Amino acid sequence: MYQKIFRFRVSLVGSEPEIWREIDVPDHYNFWELHVAIQDAMGWLDYHLHDFTPRKAGPTKGMRIGLPESEFDESTVAGWEFSIKKYFTALGNTIDYVYDFGDHWHHEITLVGMFLSSMESEYPLCIAGEMACPPEDCGGLFGYQNLVEILTDENHNEHDDTVNWLKNHVKKYWPYKPDVFSPKKVKFSDSFVRWQHAFNQESAE
Repeated sequence: MYQKIFRFRVSLVGSEPEIWREIDVPDHYNFWELHVAIQDAMGWLDYHLHDFTPRKAGPTKGMRIGLPESEFDESTVAGWEFSIKKYFTALGNTIDYVYDFGDHWHHEITLVGMFLSSMESEYPLCIAGEMACPPEDCGGLFGYQNLVEILTDENHNEHDDTVNWLKNHVKKYWPYKPDVFSPKKVKFSDSFVRWQHAFNQESAE
């Protein structure tokens, strides 16, 4: 028995050097499951909202895919209700994914491979990538570039404050090495548990 696997290239638009990942996921995934896999592979902490914006209107009739604001939201398709294989039908298909509408981390998600794998193989899987994920809440690409410059200059007047912020506010990122990434260290979380957490938070609000 075999399962069909989609291979995606995830690229953080505007990053230089490019921050990117390649991940393998089953083709039966929905967009919520793809979102969680992207978060884990990139190194984001899923603290903020997200959405996928299709480049072809057909499958979603032009609507975004993500977290609807309410049951009456007609502009957004719930990610867990829409299968990725309805959108990704051929190699090269690309969708835009934005995480954190404040910092606006814009990613291009491109289908770069399709293959069969044994049902015994476990997915998702991160197979390649370069550069560490920017820290959460660092101010988008401009803030990230500024942060890297400060960290590499011990004489900078903001160096100590920046180090303390990373240590205390975003502990996962310390010690932070912008050019270090290992696919083998990526750990994927349970998308259903993540969905329950997100749903409960939304209900509480």
